[in-house]
Amino acid sequence: MTNGAIGKVGMVPAAGRASDSADAVPGVSPAAANVAGKAGALSFDLGARYGLAFSGGCDSSYLLAEMVAAGVDVKAYMVKTAFQAAFEVDDARRIVAETGAEFELIEADVFSHGEICANPWDRCYLCKRFIFGTVLDHMARDGRAVLVDGTNASDDPSRRPGFRALDELGVVSPLREAGLAKEEVRVRSRAIGLSTADKPNFSCYATKVPEGVLITQEELDRVAHGLGHIASGYDEARCGEAERGGAVRIEARRGETERDGMEAAGRIEAG
Repeated sequence: MTNGAIGKVGMVPAAGRASDSADAVPGVSPAAANVAGKAGALSFDLGARYGLAFSGGCDSSYLLAEMVAAGVDVKAYMVKTAFQAAFEVDDARRIVAETGAEFELIEADVFSHGEICANPWDRCYLCKRFIFGTVLDHMARDGRAVLVDGTNASDDPSRRPGFRALDELGVVSPLREAGLAKEEVRVRSRAIGLSTADKPNFSCYATKVPEGVLITQEELDRVAHGLGHIASGYDEARCGEAERGGAVRIEARRGETERDGMEAAGRIEAG
């Protein structure tokens, strides 16, 4: 592998390192060489100990694969709450197996945070602070100082209230800093054989609860039921309520925007 410097000693280009060895990421195709020369190369400090806020989605999975391939000291932390679909954990574990990354699943009780479950207009911001704060606590115990996430260059901070939490907590977003938009992340993920390359964006169940409606387990169960529990495999989601004659409406919450796949913030209404 090559230890080429980028800007300062200890900084290495992730894509370049991944392309130098077919075994850089266990179980991942050596086709990574095909993307090594593209613009938007990632770089990391080999002297730092990183923690990745890991969701099992396309972006954070690609970032994790690149960091492992570059020989970066990184550990993936996934915070699991009642807001997330169960398949997200399965997808995360699959990526961990594909990359050989160090991983910790953190079960967190979001219902103990009344300010989040009250579901105000800035719920996303409050929830992000809770999630990233939890990861930072676990990182501190592990002696890790730099928290990164999978935010990409397609994400618009003016329409995503969670960005404020990233700024306040000092979260670094390497994909965004490298100018990598969502489609480029997908292209690169396919090139290195990641199973999440074509995974749609899935928003959490809480985004489908109308603003101001108290988020309870019963409300989340209603949302999950209406979505057919969104089975893994990334087929188009089937809505059980719609099949039984119900109506499904997608309503963007204030400060949020509809995104491709299931990233649309929505509301489900029985007919």
